[in-house]
Amino acid sequence: MTKKAIDQELIRDLAALLKETDLSEIEVEQDDFRVRVVRHIQPQPIQVAAPSAAVKAPVAEDEKPAQAADPSKHPGAVTSPMVGTAYHSPAPDAKPFVTVGDAIKSGQTVMIVEAMKTMNQIPAPNSGTVTAILVEDGQPVEYGEPLLIIE
Repeated sequence: MTKKAIDQELIRDLAALLKETDLSEIEVEQDDFRVRVVRHIQPQPIQVAAPSAAVKAPVAEDEKPAQAADPSKHPGAVTSPMVGTAYHSPAPDAKPFVTVGDAIKSGQTVMIVEAMKTMNQIPAPNSGTVTAILVEDGQPVEYGEPLLIIE
């Protein structure tokens, strides 16, 4: 069995192609011949501006921003009864079941959670006003994950 000579011109051409296209790796295979060229790119240090030396006055206790409360602990949180995908409307081109600010009644469908190709309507547990929708349309959700808040 004879060993083939390495085609250095091919390697140079592949290396130039890597640099030209800003790729990091290329591999060519033909019959029983294979060449792989890898380019290791050194990460460039990121320049970060130093923070300004401005002095801030202390913030009064009543002026501090409210801490984001855990939505799952909110008494009006409507949670997902299953793992699945949450949808705001019955069809992609249909209007959503509810929007923030809507007054809704107990039992009204507020969302759909698809699980195993089955569309499960999520009813409002109580009447009130939708104050927040916590998931995006088409977002995967977990069991017990808050979907929206009704106050």
